[in-house]
Amino acid sequence: MGNPTGFKEIARQPQPYRDVKERSKDYAELYIPVKEEALTTQASRCMDCGIPFCQSADGCPVYNLCPEWNDLVYRGRWQDALDNLHSTNNFPEFTGRVCPAPCEGSCVLGKVDQPVTIKNIEFAIVERGFNEGWIKPEPPEKRTGKSVAVVGSGPSGLAAAAQLNKAGHKVTVYERADRIGGLLMYGIPNMKLGKDVVDRRVELLRQEGVEFFTNAAVGASEGGVSIEKLRKNNNAVILTTGATVARDLPIENRQLKGIHLAMEFLKANTKSLLDSNLEDNNYISAKDKNVIVIGGGDTGTDCIGTSLRHGAKSIVNFELLPQPEELRVDDNPWPQWPKVFRVDYGHAEAQDKFGKDPREYCLLSKGFIGDDSGNLTGIRTVQVEWTNTNGQWKMAEIEGSEKVWEADLIMLSMGFLGPEAISGFRDQSDQSIDLELDGRSNFSAEYEKFSTSIDGVFAAGDCRRGQSLVVRAIDEGRKAAREVDIFLMGSTLLP
Repeated sequence: MGNPTGFKEIARQPQPYRDVKERSKDYAELYIPVKEEALTTQASRCMDCGIPFCQSADGCPVYNLCPEWNDLVYRGRWQDALDNLHSTNNFPEFTGRVCPAPCEGSCVLGKVDQPVTIKNIEFAIVERGFNEGWIKPEPPEKRTGKSVAVVGSGPSGLAAAAQLNKAGHKVTVYERADRIGGLLMYGIPNMKLGKDVVDRRVELLRQEGVEFFTNAAVGASEGGVSIEKLRKNNNAVILTTGATVARDLPIENRQLKGIHLAMEFLKANTKSLLDSNLEDNNYISAKDKNVIVIGGGDTGTDCIGTSLRHGAKSIVNFELLPQPEELRVDDNPWPQWPKVFRVDYGHAEAQDKFGKDPREYCLLSKGFIGDDSGNLTGIRTVQVEWTNTNGQWKMAEIEGSEKVWEADLIMLSMGFLGPEAISGFRDQSDQSIDLELDGRSNFSAEYEKFSTSIDGVFAAGDCRRGQSLVVRAIDEGRKAAREVDIFLMGSTLLP
């Protein structure tokens, strides 16, 4: 604890984003560099508290040693801080950009003041590591002779691959898209996570010995890679395919043209941007359209930000739930993640462009409206009221609150239901078998064990636990790698 009174003397000063009027005109990252003096000053606010909840299960799923690297930054020992950070997190350049920072929500200082800017400091440590050349390929000194196939190249798959490669196993990653990165590549827009940042880490993994195959759909019914071939040619298989089955909205006139799942919209935009800087027109354009995004969360915000960059005529974001309170309520105590009102980058950009926050709360969608040619022209909604009876929330429609909203383009951003099926598994007698699923249609595999119902096949990340955070996917990939290493070798030195 370099400055024992820093938390009393210094106010929180988070890293600002680029000016809203500037950033909303391009797809460059939101972030701006922060001077070292400002970072060391902010790091000095860390209290080095007796029980650091920031690195607990409520705070950081990968158990980052935040107080330790805060102190190292304060003392100017940046390379030591990087080593400490990498000891628990393979990809701090991802989490330092896109993680909502539950560590800050559980920061002890946050009980009485604003929490430490942990996320900003994490971002600064890893970027300095790259800029100084401290982050270099570190291939294993020897190989075990064992091989592992990883299906899916999102954060969980990359973390598992990185750890198993460190253990000396031959690791091959299969990705059905044309670029490596999964959710990191096509699920998160460039302004939040530049694709050069993803490619930079993937190239390091290549140089360390991990092999990647793109356009490789494993277990697909037609033209895919045989799952049984992977099982036969490898000592273990890890499924890290994500939760990609989106929740739809099967209301009246769902078939109208102009209604899209959020990921259809975001993926097409990123691919076109990377392929041709949007010049090929192979994306769903929001230009000059009245846009409605149904559903909040990060994905909804990304749809808002992307639509604004296209030049949307108007943008409205429907939220079924009430507007959160400004401060924690009684049933959301510290150190839980604070469920409070926030203004994300897309909300701020829409506010600047159109003069108001785009979110409309307590709205239930009742039916889409279209013209005679099958094109979307609007949507009907009704206002709802929420009541809490003995801890049970109930929703009721408010009579006379029906409304028709004009819309040319609607994105559905209501979360995900689970992974897509993988077929082609066979038992020892060459009979077809199905991978066991849990009650939520995820691949059934116990946390901390990660083994599925099929011997030698493991599952980790969103395909096992359901839709969640990038940092939790990294945690699952790391822990699954540990279990696979034990399965292959009988013991492990992986953390």
